[in-house]
Amino acid sequence: MSAGTNLAVNGKGSISEKVMTMDEMKELLSCNQDLLEQFVLENTDLETLERWMQKRAKSLNQPIKPARGKNKLAKWKYSVNTDKRSMLEEMTTHLVGSTNKGQIMFELASCISSAIDADSVNLYLVESEGQLSRFVPDGSGLPRPDPQPVRSGTTIAAHCGKVRDIIRTTNCGKDPRFPDGVLGCKVLSKVLCHPICSEDEELEAVIEFIKEGKGSAFTEDDIEIVNSYLVWGGVAIHYADQYSKVQHQKFVNEFLLSVVKSIFQEMISMDTLIVQIMNQAQKLVNADRASLFLMDSKTNQLYARIFDVSSGDKEDGEVQQADKDLRFPIGKGIAGYVAETGETLNVADVYKDDRFNPSIDEQTGYTTKSILCMPICIRGTVIGVVQMVNKKGDGEVFTREDEESFKTFAVYCGLALHHAKLYDKIRRSEQKYKVALEVLSYHNAASVEEVEEIIAEKEQLLEKNEDISSFSYYGTSLDDMTKVRKAIFMFVDLFGLERFEYDTLVRFFITVKKNYRAVAYHNWAHGFHVANSIYSILKASPGIFSPLECLAMYVGAICHDLDHRGFNNKFMIDIGSPLAAIYSTSTMENHHFNMAINILQQEHHNIFNKLSPDEYKQVLGNMKHCILATDLALFFPNKARLTNIVETNTFSWDSPDHRLLVETMVMTGSDLCASTKPWNLQLDTVEDIYHEFYTQGDREMASGRLPVPIMNRFHRDEQAVHQVGFFSGICIPCYSLLSQIMPTVSPMVELCADNLASWRKLAEERRQEKTTD
Repeated sequence: MSAGTNLAVNGKGSISEKVMTMDEMKELLSCNQDLLEQFVLENTDLETLERWMQKRAKSLNQPIKPARGKNKLAKWKYSVNTDKRSMLEEMTTHLVGSTNKGQIMFELASCISSAIDADSVNLYLVESEGQLSRFVPDGSGLPRPDPQPVRSGTTIAAHCGKVRDIIRTTNCGKDPRFPDGVLGCKVLSKVLCHPICSEDEELEAVIEFIKEGKGSAFTEDDIEIVNSYLVWGGVAIHYADQYSKVQHQKFVNEFLLSVVKSIFQEMISMDTLIVQIMNQAQKLVNADRASLFLMDSKTNQLYARIFDVSSGDKEDGEVQQADKDLRFPIGKGIAGYVAETGETLNVADVYKDDRFNPSIDEQTGYTTKSILCMPICIRGTVIGVVQMVNKKGDGEVFTREDEESFKTFAVYCGLALHHAKLYDKIRRSEQKYKVALEVLSYHNAASVEEVEEIIAEKEQLLEKNEDISSFSYYGTSLDDMTKVRKAIFMFVDLFGLERFEYDTLVRFFITVKKNYRAVAYHNWAHGFHVANSIYSILKASPGIFSPLECLAMYVGAICHDLDHRGFNNKFMIDIGSPLAAIYSTSTMENHHFNMAINILQQEHHNIFNKLSPDEYKQVLGNMKHCILATDLALFFPNKARLTNIVETNTFSWDSPDHRLLVETMVMTGSDLCASTKPWNLQLDTVEDIYHEFYTQGDREMASGRLPVPIMNRFHRDEQAVHQVGFFSGICIPCYSLLSQIMPTVSPMVELCADNLASWRKLAEERRQEKTTD
């Protein structure tokens, strides 16, 4: 106000114009305090009043106690803040450099504790839903207590979190709301407990201040100080939290980028991919172990061969791989529940969860504490489940942050697994293509001349001129085309021509003959003799098998060694054959069946073209079953099952499963039919077999591997001993079991027993010769 201001005022109510000086104005206001107060209250806002009070306090050089109010920034900020500056400077000093939310909260709680003269402070964080975990500062060396549930009836902090309100009390243990008082504190003390909630009113933490002994209790002023600190500290926490989230998201993004590079930059197998996924997942959430299970929609099961990757000092963890798939039904255990429902499970204490299966811990000695389990989906369909076990660190559990990070990671897992499956399909197709080229380069289909020649002989061919159904029959003197004629005769004799075209049969059998390789034993002659053995068994046991079962067994027998290379399955796997890449089990048997299908699919070769779709499907399925049964690796489990059924007197021809088991024995017995032929034929056949064995053994020795004695030509003098073991362990048990079910095959048992006696005699002679030498 300038010295020349005009006012219309006098002391007696008369009005006149007079110019007042500054001194006169001051004197007027001093004499009219009520007027001054009324004017200020009506015309001055709070911010101006706050500013005036700060200036007055500063001019007097006196601290002024801030006005107390509720925990509202809009009110507290207008209080005189001469001590705010020192308070915030102290708090800022403690918080500078901290980005961990828990650490920031603890530093803030320590500042508040000092401001209200508390003896100690506890910070409890909500790290998993419904659980409070006491924060232990890094480097303190203190053990971390187990999490406590947010509920009343236990501790003060748990009750405070439950009601989400300030609690001011004593630690006497007499209040039924919190009879356990302060966790770990047994002395009488005063307690002030304050909840911290997010903007969404979700509980984030509980701060617990403690004054020990019988001193003064916490006051309303203390509560207001706490509120004041929390208003400003909340800003620091908020930005630190945001910074932490940005840093974590940056880590996740960089992590996912490295995952994408490692998975998609090079073509890898499914097993390698699974190991990579589990190793990466462990790093993401800092887990001790990881498992990944894939969904088998056909059997409604989860399965895994690589079922456990554990962390270690090395970059890649230790991998546990089973000899066969580990399988269990969907819905069983925590992983099964996640697969069934598509829900994520974060279990802090698995032994308190009824869905957890403790049997694995009991078997391995490993203790599972916490599990984070999440579904892997493609187009909304669960294709697998990834499971993290035991968060690293003393008492650590998987957090909601882990869940969010893992959720993003699971999307990439789904894409990677889908990519790997496509790659596997492409790789298998490439291997099949290589095999097809190899086969086509070697084999030819039936020629027109050959077909026309046999067609012209139809009437003569179908006339029965000798008994080839005898169990002792063996066409060693027949040439290959004569064997074709005999094979056609046996087919027509068994099934007639009403549902089969003769011309197609001729083409089919000639092409089958051409698709056998010229190896020493597993050649066209062997295929013919196995089919002849099936023919003999079916002729001796009419009516036991259905026409379609007979058809599958006979055609399966004639095709059972198509394109055999003279080497066994193990050898094909050892040399890395493309066939072994396509068929991991029963390698050659699966190839034989696939060759039969290829022949049937050639023009004018489908001998089943007059069957109905259901009959066609049944015959092909049964055919594959019969051809795979010639894998001797399957003979032992098949024999054990059938033996148990026979010994328990539960065998029934009405059971489809029992009939299939009998078919496997019939196929094995027919494949070994050379053991039931006269002794001179048996010796000739064994010579061919060993010729093939020694050829494989030579290849193995050339590649630096030691062949088994039966394939090692340097053990030639042990042939008789080998045959005694083969007859005793496989041939006799097979025919004996089969004759119990089908007595009509008993001649095969007798002929085989005769040959076993001859081999034993020969083995004894060889033994005596060695003793004499």
